[in-house]
Amino acid sequence: MILICDDDTTVRTSLTLVLKRAGYEVATAANQQEAIDFVRHTCPQLILMDMNYSNTTTGEEGLKLLAKVRVFCPAVPVILITAWGSINLAVQGIRAGAFDFITKPWNNLALLKTIETAIQLRDSEEKNPDPKNGKTERTDRFDKIIGRSPLLQQVLNTISRISQTNAPVLITGESGTGKELIAEAIHENSNRQGKPFVKVNLGGISQSLFESEMFGHKQGAFTDARHDRTGRFELADKGTIFLDEIGELDLVCQVKLLRVLQDQTFEPLGESKPRQVDTRIICATNKNLPEMVAQGTFREDLFYRINLITIQMPALRERPEDIPLLVEYFARKQAEQNNLPEAEISQEAFGYLKKLPFHGNIRELKNLVERTILISGKDVITDIDFKQQYIEVPASQPAGGNTILSLEMVERNMIQKAVELYGCNHSRIAAALGLSRQTLYRRLEKYDIKLPE
Repeated sequence: MILICDDDTTVRTSLTLVLKRAGYEVATAANQQEAIDFVRHTCPQLILMDMNYSNTTTGEEGLKLLAKVRVFCPAVPVILITAWGSINLAVQGIRAGAFDFITKPWNNLALLKTIETAIQLRDSEEKNPDPKNGKTERTDRFDKIIGRSPLLQQVLNTISRISQTNAPVLITGESGTGKELIAEAIHENSNRQGKPFVKVNLGGISQSLFESEMFGHKQGAFTDARHDRTGRFELADKGTIFLDEIGELDLVCQVKLLRVLQDQTFEPLGESKPRQVDTRIICATNKNLPEMVAQGTFREDLFYRINLITIQMPALRERPEDIPLLVEYFARKQAEQNNLPEAEISQEAFGYLKKLPFHGNIRELKNLVERTILISGKDVITDIDFKQQYIEVPASQPAGGNTILSLEMVERNMIQKAVELYGCNHSRIAAALGLSRQTLYRRLEKYDIKLPE
């Protein structure tokens, strides 16, 4: 049963009609007291709750009611109802424990999808309340994810619980920790398996191209629009869209993205008729989004919209027990790809690799293993071979000892070190860094690094 709590008769009637058509039982409350009286003796599956119950628009009544409802039914998901111009109120509600929010006028399909996700997550938590107790058996397949460390197993347990839902997921962690693989694993273990999995690197899309890239355009919508273009959201219909580097998105584009996440509708450039889309949202970033919210560079409402479920990827140095498994996997793949005999890795080599900081994480380890195998040409790879190919990332040495280099500084230092080692040999520099020559040229230009003549 779903409880609708709203003082507007029209809203209650409309929501009741939509929910009953979808097969839900419905109860209604016209004010705060009726809602409290209901939850005192019955905990519904979900509550749809308005934020205001008088002439005021502060939302304080809704926040107080939310707090009281959670006392009686702490596990019941609450979806707040608010106007688009009052999203800040909804954000306060989410901080106070609400599951999500919808805005008036709402989109019926988006609303039903949000309700379905909330109920699925609640049911999942009830079936698997404590995955750490070892009693939950996973039947999911994670063929591409290598490792047995407890930190990685926690991540896989989370994927097992949330894959079958439509909940938006935010994957955080340092560069190179495998965020894209986790996004793929969520998709492959979901009901959307076999449907499109569309990857978008938001860091590589300029503000001027954002709408055309994400929502598509009609022929003649702007200069050089000679043909219709299908946007990424439409390509991901019925499937999953993976928005990588979402922390790079500027504020103007954040607003445009928020609207499509809110209603699951969009308008291609040059077209005035909204199109409906059914896609699951998975985002990833190596940035500190809460800090960006505090600084005003990332919208708080968008942050709460995308991080219903957050998965923190551990750094490689936090799970050194997985390094031998990863090294053997990369060595085996290298042999298969280049039709070479598989190289053996000595125990001394494993010991050496476990002690490295790996600021580039799994991506850095992969590049080091492949580079060492190809350049050494040996059947047995030792720690000496790895030492000869390892490019150390210079660590900062501040007076206080606590400052961390930015990722751009780390990248610049690594490129500079490779240039010092290989001079003007573009191919060797690119191979050492795991970059294509074209990407290397862009990085050299970006950091104004000149090769020796």
